Amino acid sequence: METNPIKKTVREYILSRFLKNSSDADLRDNTPLISGGIMDSISTMQMISFLEKEYKFEFEAHEVDRDNLDTIEIIANFVLKKIHG
Repeated sequence: METNPIKKTVREYILSRFLKNSSDADLRDNTPLISGGIMDSISTMQMISFLEKEYKFEFEAHEVDRDNLDTIEIIANFVLKKIHG
């Protein structure tokens, strides 16, 4: 599996849940989500829950941070790493 399908799924989730009045063009792979204020602590937990259900893995407590969740690119790479061990 490559990151493009993951990026598409994550982008659609973010647009439908957190940026309802934005277009796909407004959200790039490197748009800061946490540090840019798009996701707060509640929406970050919602994202984690979504990713765990969608890709069937569990976050470890130390993995829940900006290093793994701040952009679509980072999220896709993290998910790929988790599902391929």
